[in-house]
Amino acid sequence: MNTFWHGIYYKTFKSSSKIYLLIAINVFVFLVINIPSVIEQLFAQSDVIKSYAFEYLALPAYLPKLLTRFWTPITYMFMHSGVFHILFNMLWLYWMGQIFEDFLGNKRIVGLYILGGLAGAALYVIGFNVIPAFAHSDAVVLSSAVGASASVMAIIVAAATIAPAYTISLMFIGPVKLKWLVLFYIAIDFLGVAGPNAGGEIAHLGGALIGFIYVKQLQRGNDWVGSITSIFKKRSKLKVVSNNKDKKRSDKPRQDEVDRILDKISKSGYDNLSTQEKEILFRASNNES
Repeated sequence: MNTFWHGIYYKTFKSSSKIYLLIAINVFVFLVINIPSVIEQLFAQSDVIKSYAFEYLALPAYLPKLLTRFWTPITYMFMHSGVFHILFNMLWLYWMGQIFEDFLGNKRIVGLYILGGLAGAALYVIGFNVIPAFAHSDAVVLSSAVGASASVMAIIVAAATIAPAYTISLMFIGPVKLKWLVLFYIAIDFLGVAGPNAGGEIAHLGGALIGFIYVKQLQRGNDWVGSITSIFKKRSKLKVVSNNKDKKRSDKPRQDEVDRILDKISKSGYDNLSTQEKEILFRASNNES
């Protein structure tokens, strides 16, 4: 048992991957709210804990209420409405997060998670206050959103944008390219905008949009997440001056090598890379970061 918890602690706080940290935060928040809530429902036959949690941590669509809950565009992306809600979100985050980190390194996923959640929140609030079907009804006053879906959707679409030909084997279906899987997922979200979970579907689309735009901007040399995180990096005051002007940077792999490795990943997967190829990809991601 100690080995089990030690493994969880290491993956959450010591691992270079930030996927486990994001999953741990979501699970922690879910358990802190729901364990006391279940006990309260069983013995006190009330639901005050969950009601207060959703009242002050969920994202409201109604603008006057949002002004008094200005922190909710952040808190809502770590809350979930039920066991299956958090289960499927965390599974998608785990699966697609690994693909994202394989191609873009492990220093960007937290930033994109937050960026995707904020984009989903923005589109959700705008949609419910502008689209007549919502704005001209009680929906805008009563509606609120919770869940990591927009954040996870940003990571899913980013992974599909950077590696559209990446192949995934699905049960009962077989191998499917990532781009088709994601397009199907986006189509389902769009068709659901007129359904009972309209707010959630709109937020999903906002996350998807920012995931696509982020990767396209990154390919043009504009790293939104890197630019934000670099502000908070502690810079060393020590300056190292080299007199050898002819020395070239040997730690940066050639672009043709990186392209060849990325093509190999999209065709046969990350696990089929050699140790040397994984090292080249790792050094390339560090240079980009």
